[in-house]
Amino acid sequence: MTPPREALPETDQDGPVFTRARVIVFALALVLLAALGVGYGLHAAGRADRSMHRGSGAAPAADELNLTGAHGELLFRDTEPGPGFGFLATVDRADSTGPRTVGRTSCERVYAAAGTVVCLTTEYGAIPSHHVRILDATLHETRRIDLGAGAPNRARISADGRMASWTVFTSGDSYATNSFSTRTSILDVRSGALTATLEDFTVHKDGRLYMPVDRNFWGVTFTSDDNTFYATMSPVSTGRTYLVKGDLAARAFTVLRENVECPSLSPDNTRIAFKKRISGDPVRPWRLYVLDLASGRETELAETHSVDDQAAWLDDATLAYALPAPGGTGSDLWTVPADGTGAPALLLHGGFSPALLP
Repeated sequence: MTPPREALPETDQDGPVFTRARVIVFALALVLLAALGVGYGLHAAGRADRSMHRGSGAAPAADELNLTGAHGELLFRDTEPGPGFGFLATVDRADSTGPRTVGRTSCERVYAAAGTVVCLTTEYGAIPSHHVRILDATLHETRRIDLGAGAPNRARISADGRMASWTVFTSGDSYATNSFSTRTSILDVRSGALTATLEDFTVHKDGRLYMPVDRNFWGVTFTSDDNTFYATMSPVSTGRTYLVKGDLAARAFTVLRENVECPSLSPDNTRIAFKKRISGDPVRPWRLYVLDLASGRETELAETHSVDDQAAWLDDATLAYALPAPGGTGSDLWTVPADGTGAPALLLHGGFSPALLP
């Protein structure tokens, strides 16, 4: 008598069909791996955060910062190792190495003008959450917008405090590669009108419609009319970047120039500071330049380090920006003349994302 044969799994043209039990086991394995990954990430992030809070830097004050009438104060994110790490702080611009006042608001990126503050935040949990917080001069929250999985990256406010913009990484975490994606938004703080993404805007280059599918935008800087602005556009697969001029009402861009990233418009609206790619080296790809909008002339600045930042104008003659601090602990703020003369100068140790309060 021939013994019964074992049943074979059902098959199709592509091979065995997963049984329900195998699918369940596979799904559980994926969940377990994801949980382990999240747990390890949170452990590492928490350990790094605790380490940065174990320094001798200033502690947060008992009262929140009040920016009302704070003329000449420099607002920044405190990155000095200590209990105030990650919180907003102010210091007298005329004595930037002097005592700083640390508040009780934490931001990953910040900018302020005319009594309006844009604060990009990250809240850590089982799944990190990111938000934009619009604050008034007393740092009272007036609006909060969920950024989803977008990691905070750039932020700006128009000179009159009306328009706010921010950029987040939706994938990747560096502009030095061609494997990132960004989302940039603009908010009219007064009316509440939100432009969720600039990717819906039409783009013209050399008089023709130019709409590559993988275009990214980042680094908005506003002109004085609250409608015109500048930004960076990049069809990421090409590796090219462009300075574009935007018209918010028309929802349109015009390409002005190649190889311009993170533009920052001068207070007199005549020049743009930007980072220019000068090398294919992902460690040192950029150098700071200033573009004269009327003549098109570019001026190389005295800072020779690669600056991955959207430089901030302290006045019509001086730019401020962040560089990694020695030893890889936080960052320091530096200044450089905007006309290509002079030399870089340390503004303060342990700072990031500066904004001079007018």
